[in-house]
Amino acid sequence: MEFIYEVEGGNFIKAGNASSAVKKTLKQLNVDPKIVKRTVVALYEAEVNIVAHAYRGSITVNINARSIRIILDDDGPGIPDIELAMRQGYSTASPKVREMGFGAGMGLPNIKKNVDELNMSSIVNKGTKVEMITYL
Repeated sequence: MEFIYEVEGGNFIKAGNASSAVKKTLKQLNVDPKIVKRTVVALYEAEVNIVAHAYRGSITVNINARSIRIILDDDGPGIPDIELAMRQGYSTASPKVREMGFGAGMGLPNIKKNVDELNMSSIVNKGTKVEMITYL
């Protein structure tokens, strides 16, 4: 089962739409509520990162009998130092984003904590790709 969602950078009104849709689908599939929660927390954090930092992005969700695999691919400034960005509290969010209550530097650490596998790659001035896998 595959779902694709488009994410508009800067549109905080729609931030969370994809994660809400995935939550609904996982519940309909009777996925363990603990796995639903972990998956949705990680996806929401990643979705908000696209909204806060990128121009646009896409989210591809693949659900099968063994795993939930989510790939987020964005067009944006990229991450110059992924290791640094993974540090709790580190943020490059703009003052405007912080004023809205986002950009505390917890997104990437929360993603890592809530998935079984996390792979990231990024090219400065091009974008970032995040792959999250949670096993059922």
